[in-house]
Order: sequence, then C-alpha cells, then structure tokens
Amino acid sequence: MNSTPGRGVQGWLYLRGRSCLYVNFKLWKSKGKPNGKKPAPEEKKLYLEPEYTKSRITDFEFKELVMLPREIDLNEWLASNTTTFFHHINLQYSTISEFCTGESCQTMAVCNTQYYWYDERGKKIKCTAPQYVDFVMSSVQKLVTDEDVFPTKYGKEFPNSFESLVKKICKYLFHVLAHIYSSHFKETLALELHGHLNTLYTHFILFIREFNLVDPKETTIMDDLTEVLCSSSGSSSNGSGNGSSNSAGAQNHVKER
Repeated sequence: MNSTPGRGVQGWLYLRGRSCLYVNFKLWKSKGKPNGKKPAPEEKKLYLEPEYTKSRITDFEFKELVMLPREIDLNEWLASNTTTFFHHINLQYSTISEFCTGESCQTMAVCNTQYYWYDERGKKIKCTAPQYVDFVMSSVQKLVTDEDVFPTKYGKEFPNSFESLVKKICKYLFHVLAHIYSSHFKETLALELHGHLNTLYTHFILFIREFNLVDPKETTIMDDLTEVLCSSSGSSSNGSGNGSSNSAGAQNHVKER
C-alpha cells in the first residue's frame, strides 16, 4: 500500500498528505455469547513474558508525546497521528502477513473474541483474518487520502463527522494490533521485531486514551498487556482499571463483535 507524503512531527512520527473517495464505515454491535462448550484452557501468552515486554526501540516519554501541542488545531493533530498510526500498523502487519493466511487464521480472532466485518449496507461478513485486515486497510486508506475527510490544503475545513471517523479508524487499527499479538507474536519474535511492536502499541494506546478515541470496553481484551507496557511509559490508569476486573469473568466464553 502506497504511503502518502508527510510533513514531519516530533519523535518518530511523520505527518500526512492525502486524497480519494469517502468510504462509509458501519460499526458492529458487540455481543458476548457463550459457545455452549467447555472453555479450553487458556494458552500462555508469550507476549506477556518479562523478557519480551521490556523490549523497546526508544525510551521516549509517550505520554508527553501524544499530548496536543500548543497552538496546534485538535483535528489537525488527530489527523496527523491517525494517518501515521495507520501507516505504521500496516507496515507492522506486513512483516507477518505471509503467516496470516486463510488456513492459519480462519477467523479474525483475538484471544476469546471473534470480529466480523460489516459492509456499507450493514451486512455482517464472517471472514478470515487476512480478509478482515484487508478490509480495514483498504477502507482506512481511502479515508486518509480523501481530501474532503482528511484535508491537507490551506483553508479546507474538516467535516463535522471527522472525530467519529477517527474513532472508527482507531478501533479497527486496534483490532489489527491485537491480532498480531494474539496470533503472530512468535513470528514477530523470530523476526526480532517485538521491540518495534511494543513501542508502536504503547504509543497507540496512550494516544487513543489521551483523546478518548476508543471505548475502554473495546480494549479490555488486551488490558493485561496494556498494563505492563504502559505502566512504564507514564500512562494514567484512565479506562484500564475497571477493564481488567471486567475481563476476568469474560475469559470463559467466546465473544462476537
């Protein structure tokens, strides 16, 4: 997927440039349903091992990095960072995409949760993980390159629906990151890219928390990782404390989203 030209930001971020057609995102409703079977023993989460969670590619204080700079428009900051995260998450996924196939990942699953895609008409689509990720990346690419949604020209206003679109994008991008950890962390380790993944995840989580872009209930599934990675990055407990306690009782059944 082609990268859009950037402008430049602090730290390891770059800003964006964009233009194309609007794509209508449909949010799915989250439903938790028991699958009627005895829960399988929960597998040990390799990505929570201390020897791996301590790996980073930078010592940046991300809590400060994600804060809105003085004299910078909020929408411009959201647009710049959202586009940046899209490119970085797309790149991170591409490193393990050959291992994420229709056979190895027959559903878009993260731990005990299975995600479905909803098209423009609201039709629920059960798809493999690579198909789901392709839907996400293609749809986000169209949005961030649409001049009417992510304007780059001076004087061009952001649409009234801009913040809601950013929230949808961030939710989808979280699903992709979570799937990499849940299903492809071994491959990421073999490629010695877990430090990059940890850094990207920490930065992304602190960003969406700073601006309340994703419902904490949506990210609860990865609260154990979030607590470990973000506790050493100056993060607050905003949105994560209650999630951890709620997730404990949800480990015994499969959920659909």
